[in-house]
Amino acid sequence: MNIIRLTKKTSEGLNEAFFNWLKNDILKINHEIIKNLHGSASLIIDLSNHIINSGGKRIRPLLTVACAKLCKYTGERHINLAAVIEFIHTATLLHDDVVDNSKKRRGKLTANLIWDNKSSILVGDYLLSKAFRMLIDDGSTLCLDVISKASLRISNGEVKQLASIRNFLTSESEYLDIINHKTAELFSAACTISGIISEVDSEKKNGLSEFGTFLGVAYQIIDDTLDYFSDSNTSGKSTGNDLKEGKMSLPLIICYKRSNKKEKKLIEHIIFKNPPTQNDFETIVKIMRKYNVKNDCIKKAGHFSTMAKDSLGVFSDSREKEKILSLVDFLTKRNT
Repeated sequence: MNIIRLTKKTSEGLNEAFFNWLKNDILKINHEIIKNLHGSASLIIDLSNHIINSGGKRIRPLLTVACAKLCKYTGERHINLAAVIEFIHTATLLHDDVVDNSKKRRGKLTANLIWDNKSSILVGDYLLSKAFRMLIDDGSTLCLDVISKASLRISNGEVKQLASIRNFLTSESEYLDIINHKTAELFSAACTISGIISEVDSEKKNGLSEFGTFLGVAYQIIDDTLDYFSDSNTSGKSTGNDLKEGKMSLPLIICYKRSNKKEKKLIEHIIFKNPPTQNDFETIVKIMRKYNVKNDCIKKAGHFSTMAKDSLGVFSDSREKEKILSLVDFLTKRNT
C-alpha cells in the first residue's frame, strides 16, 4: 500500500520550495500512516488510500512539521502527530462528502460514490478512533487536550453549517464563526501541538495557535471564493459545488446582501432549485461581478493572512520562518 506518493500531484497547489524543504518529513509521515493502517480491514485501507491519494495539498500535517522546525524541535514526535492531523482531516472529508452528497472531490469520484455512505462513515469513524489512539500512545495530555477540543469544535461547526444551508439570513460574522470551527480549528491545532512538544514558552504557543487560526480562515475564504471564480483548467478544481449544496459562503452572503429586490428573488429561486444548472451558476457569478464580490473576498482573506503573519512576530527571523511566511502568501493568493 502506498498512501502518500511523492509525485507532482502530491505537491499540487503547494509552493515548490516549501514542499522540497519538507520532502523528507513527508516520507516519514507516509511511513507513519502505513504503519498505523497495517492490519486494518481491506476496506479501510482501500478507502483511506483513495481519499489520501486524491491530490490534496497536505497543508495541515505539513504545518505541524514546519512549525516544529520553526520551534527548533529535534525529536521525532512531530511525525506521529502530523499523521494524527492527516487522519482527522481525512475523516472529516469522508463525513463531509456524505453530508453534502458529494460526487467528486479534487476531480475524482468521492469514496461515498465508489463504495457507499455507510462505508465512508464507518471508515471515517475508524480514522478518528485511530488518531486518538495514536495521541494516547504519544503520551502528551496537552496535545490530547488541544486536538480533542479541536475535534469537538469541528463537529460543532459542521452542525452550524448545516443549519445555515439556504438560510439567507446568515451573516458574515456567522459565516466566519462557522469556518473558524470547521477549518481554522484544525489548522490551529496542527500548529499548536508543535509548540507543545517543542516546549516553547506560552507566548510562542499562543502565537502558533493564532497563526493557524488566521491562516485557516484566510485559506477557507479563498477556497470559497474560488468555488465561484476559479478557472478549473488551471486550478484543477471544479466550480459551483457550494451553490449546488446551498452553502451560504462569503461570496454568496455578500452578493445577496448587495443585490436589489429583483436580484434577491432570482438568487433565492436558483438556490432552491434542485439542482441549479450551469446557466444558473453563471447568472449568480454575473451578479457577483456586478457588485465586485471577488475582490472584496480576496481583500478579506488578505486581512486574515496579514494577521497570521503578524502572529509569528514572537519568533526571531529565520530560514524556517521565512518559508512559512512565503507559504501564507502562496496559499492566500492561489489562482486569484
